[in-house]
Amino acid sequence: MQELWRKAAGVRDRFLASDPGLIRLLSAIGTVCAVLTALGVLAALHAPVPVLVTGALTAMASTVAVTEPRPRDQALTLAAGVPVTLAITALGSALAPYRVVADVVFVLLIFAALHVRRLGPRATTLGVFAFQLFFVTQFVQARVAQLPQLFLAVTVAFGSSALVRFAVLRSNEERTSARLHRAFRVRLAYVLDALIEVTDGGPRAPRAARAVDGLRRRVVRLHTAASMVQDRQPGGGASGLSAVTPLHGRGRAAEAVTAVERLAITVLRFVWPETDIDTLTRHRSAPRLVGPVVQTRDAAALTALTAELRALRGALGSGRMLPVGDGAGQCLSRDCGDEECLPDVSPALQDVFRTAGEFACAVCDLDAAADEGDADVAGNAATAVGSTAAVVGSTPGSGEQSREEHLPGDAVRAADAPGRNAGAPDVEADSRRGEAGARVRPTTRTALQVATGSALAVVGGELLSPQRWYWAVFTSWVVYIGTASTGDLLVRGFRRLVGTVAGVFAGLALAALIGDDPRWAFALAILSVFGMYYTTAVSYTLMSLFVTTMIGMLYTLLHTLTPAVLVVRIEETALGVGSGLVAAALVLPVGTRQRTDELLREVLERLREALAESSVRWGGGPGKDLFGPSRALGSALDSLRVSMQPLIIPVSPLRSRRRTAIAVLGLLETAAFHARGVADGMARARAGGRLGAEADLVDETLAEEVRRIDRNLASLIGRVAGTGGTALERGCGIAARLAAVGTAAGDGSVRAKRRVLRHLHRVDMSVQELGQTLGMPVRDGA
Repeated sequence: MQELWRKAAGVRDRFLASDPGLIRLLSAIGTVCAVLTALGVLAALHAPVPVLVTGALTAMASTVAVTEPRPRDQALTLAAGVPVTLAITALGSALAPYRVVADVVFVLLIFAALHVRRLGPRATTLGVFAFQLFFVTQFVQARVAQLPQLFLAVTVAFGSSALVRFAVLRSNEERTSARLHRAFRVRLAYVLDALIEVTDGGPRAPRAARAVDGLRRRVVRLHTAASMVQDRQPGGGASGLSAVTPLHGRGRAAEAVTAVERLAITVLRFVWPETDIDTLTRHRSAPRLVGPVVQTRDAAALTALTAELRALRGALGSGRMLPVGDGAGQCLSRDCGDEECLPDVSPALQDVFRTAGEFACAVCDLDAAADEGDADVAGNAATAVGSTAAVVGSTPGSGEQSREEHLPGDAVRAADAPGRNAGAPDVEADSRRGEAGARVRPTTRTALQVATGSALAVVGGELLSPQRWYWAVFTSWVVYIGTASTGDLLVRGFRRLVGTVAGVFAGLALAALIGDDPRWAFALAILSVFGMYYTTAVSYTLMSLFVTTMIGMLYTLLHTLTPAVLVVRIEETALGVGSGLVAAALVLPVGTRQRTDELLREVLERLREALAESSVRWGGGPGKDLFGPSRALGSALDSLRVSMQPLIIPVSPLRSRRRTAIAVLGLLETAAFHARGVADGMARARAGGRLGAEADLVDETLAEEVRRIDRNLASLIGRVAGTGGTALERGCGIAARLAAVGTAAGDGSVRAKRRVLRHLHRVDMSVQELGQTLGMPVRDGA
């Protein structure tokens, strides 16, 4: 029985880790509940099929399109949406008999729905309501005589959405915070599992490369999970962090993730000392993992290290990190400065033991921040976990996950059915890019492109299938969500098409299995609705598969499913993708290179800001928040990574550009990791804690070296912007200081400075390598 409970707890932990805070699960359940409630009420009133369809689709829209974080704002948006949707329903019903006029109005509404995104999330949601409800009236061929029943369906749908949102599944911030904290700990535990596998196997293990790849994947998932948490923090995410000091809330979580990543790197350096491993990024060339035989005195200590990692893993799994007299307690003693606890091993392995101690203390500090004192501090625990994403969010995802998981949670919860919030993720970015000197606002450009693509889709869809033209229009609409360049749109359109083809086969297979049983068809349709909203944030292809499967089940209920209908679905989807690409290429086009250059400049600017703070500290200036610039750097790097997806996917035909993009992204991620290390080391010294006093980090020579790196970054920015840029300067001050510190005594203060110097040196080298990759010369400084 105990073994059964243990396995059940493991399954629960995996589920919590895959969906931090159960955000996606509750979102999908809420959508399904709203749809079922609306259908139940309308069915009890004996509403006809068109009215049932209107109610179901409106319930989806009203549930997923509202994105404000505060319940009061959500209620106001829902209240404002009722008159808007009623007016659009009346307009659509009046124009439904007039096909050409209705199509023109439809395209104009699409333009307006996207153009109003600049006004904020409420205007964005109301625009989506208008677009979706006009579509519904055309889809069900509504007539003016049906308006009373349609008004009833809309009202019932909004009421069902409000009931589910504010009563049935009302969010509990304290409970959500506890789940977020638990998911974060589980992710940390999984990274330790991978580290244990690496140390167990040793340098000559037959599956060493596989173990290292697993370690990297788990670190990636830790970062992407933290990014999702940060997007869905109670009280508006980062805006609610003002009461949390850098080393109390946000800094504790950031310290935990930075510590576990540093621990992983030090382990890999020890096991494979001849490889150049200074980051866990997956966009660098994989080194050949051929390690030497471990020395005899290190071999026994390596076993002890594995035991201590297991003790740390057990403490994480138990939900409490306590300084007891086991392996975890020994780790804590080492980080508190007790050098006597270090075994007599090589310096590299001693560094691993010290780093393990830092990780143990970081997790203890994270627990203290979560459990301390009053309810306000306890409530901030999840905020601390969420803020990790911005501080450490520059580790890349993989495949589709890297794109979707970095979008805001509400913004990615949608599908073919109404409710896709097309504008929410782009409002702030649009305003920033719109003020960057572009002649046309990004919101205006996107609105014109989508309207043009939708117009082409309407015309082509009508010619291809007058009864199914709306599939092409919806595809043309949704493939633009979260895209910012033509290449980005191409990748998203391809995923949409692949998911649709897979969904056609799934729909036909399920229809053949269930036969004419309407109960199974209805159940599978509801499960498909759940699946498409649950998987949107994970895989756009899976979401498209569930959408098409749902359509197949609906046609099964109506006894009209044929292979020809689903073939038309594929054709209309391809037409919608093609229409979107034509519009993106012809109407105010933004090439992938132009877009990535813009974001690359932003990343370099954020890196300059992060290093500027350390320059002030090296010069003895007043201390400021060192984590803020690091969070901004992580956010900018996330955006660049998403924009580079069309260039770095394995099937990209532009092999030279792909290699350059991979190298640039890898160097930037390396620089970002070490910039975070500089901020973390200085923040710990500033706190006067385990690693020494702040005064030990005052060094005017190093301040000048940081200013040299700043000049190099300015030259890189000029090169990327096309305004020139001088040759980069090579300096020797950091290396000289590092060599001098390396010969000094090994107390905590010296170790603090040595670590910060190492990170700063790697930032310097990464910037110089980045310049060489971009074709800039590097000369010796004056």
